[in-house]
Amino acid sequence: MPDLTSGPIGKTLILFALPVLATNILQSLNGSANAIWVSHVLGEAALTATSNANQIMFLMLGASFGLTMASNIMIGQAIGGRNEAMAKKVIGTSTAFFIVVSLTVGAVGAWLTPHILTWMGTPAEAKRDAIAYLRVIFSAMPFMYFFTYVMMAQRGTGDSRTPFHFSLVMVGLDVVLNPLLITGFGPFPKMGIAGSATSTLIAQTVTLLAMIVHLYRKNSMLVLRPHELRLLIPDFGIIRSLVTKGLPMGFQMIVTSLAAVTMMSLVNKHGVHTSAAYGAAAQLWTYVQMPAMALGAAVSSMSAQNVGAGKMDRVERTARSGVLYAFLFTAVPVVLIYLADPWVLRAFLPATSPSLPIAVHINSIVLWGFIAFGMAFIFSGVVRATGAVWPPLLAMIISLWGIRVPMANLLEPHLGAEAIWISFPVGSFATLVLAWGYYMWGGWRTSRMLPTTPPVTDEPDTGFGQPMIEEAEVMAEAAERAGEREKAAT
Repeated sequence: MPDLTSGPIGKTLILFALPVLATNILQSLNGSANAIWVSHVLGEAALTATSNANQIMFLMLGASFGLTMASNIMIGQAIGGRNEAMAKKVIGTSTAFFIVVSLTVGAVGAWLTPHILTWMGTPAEAKRDAIAYLRVIFSAMPFMYFFTYVMMAQRGTGDSRTPFHFSLVMVGLDVVLNPLLITGFGPFPKMGIAGSATSTLIAQTVTLLAMIVHLYRKNSMLVLRPHELRLLIPDFGIIRSLVTKGLPMGFQMIVTSLAAVTMMSLVNKHGVHTSAAYGAAAQLWTYVQMPAMALGAAVSSMSAQNVGAGKMDRVERTARSGVLYAFLFTAVPVVLIYLADPWVLRAFLPATSPSLPIAVHINSIVLWGFIAFGMAFIFSGVVRATGAVWPPLLAMIISLWGIRVPMANLLEPHLGAEAIWISFPVGSFATLVLAWGYYMWGGWRTSRMLPTTPPVTDEPDTGFGQPMIEEAEVMAEAAERAGEREKAAT
């Protein structure tokens, strides 16, 4: 397995982050390809339907993020501490836990789909399509959850390349199947907007199965052999850590997703053209955030292993390098998109669409805030890797629900949709200030997610443990008795 506890910080960080970035790009290209087919074949109402449904999908995936991240960190800390037995125990318990969680979320979500979309205020002309799309997405949710868990577990071991390779397969399948199932080309059924979601379901399922087979063939430590199936019996200490540490991280993603859903409901009030413009602009925002998200995953995995190895100075240097790279690699796509508008937006909106100038205006205000948000993501990733999970959550609650959402609500009666766009960069800069403040002065350096005691092994004694101490005591007592006998004899 790759060792993230040694070697040059910058080079190791970039080499780990690049496959993660490529994976994120592939997944977003997949989402963009779906949006292009939906908008150009089925129209703006269908694009609005997928935009509303995707907010719910991201909310559900955000709920699993914390649990997968907690598992990633525990695996990383165990590997950094050279405790493979603990890593295996985490893997077994996490696998059983995610099977139960993913099936539950998929079933409950499919049942509640119409109520969720009603609560969001989805436009009437888009609601029927949104229900059809979202119900299939919830059917795919168990496979999405488990696919995400396996990818995060591999990154915890230091491997970010294998997830990229299988993401390439998954996206390839989805991109090919999407237009075939939407239009009913050849022998494929014509499913309309449900075809877009069905292609995701098929691609996720096939790729997940292929990835598991690959891990077994490579004898990966992430898979359980027949004699290790007892590890699927949950360890309640590990479940406690998954829940107490994972839920705050999951809540952070839920807080973000709920804020996005709330902002979407505000946007929906301004009509289908503004909603479509917002959906198109949001497609580009995904790409802008990718470098920082990849770097955040890299610094979390690196920091977790170094925390397990007790190398806190290396954790600090990882944070400094990560923030610098996040600034540079987020600023570049922001500038490029700003210069390329409106041409780049025409991939999602026809050139004659009344939504196009609205989307250009939205980007001119919102884009710049992602630079600050990307830097904050690094600080949060580092402190979470130690197990300090509540402060990043509180920072996100304050910046989104204490600043962004109230600001949009309060100013919208006076500024209209402009209030929504202005609230984005203001909230992002607040997130950066809070994340940086806790990194500088918080108590995250002493937090841990796993016990720091050394692993119990069957290795032979090296002469530095308890057996040598006992032997020395026996020799000292024998020498003392011999001295007493010699003294008595004289």
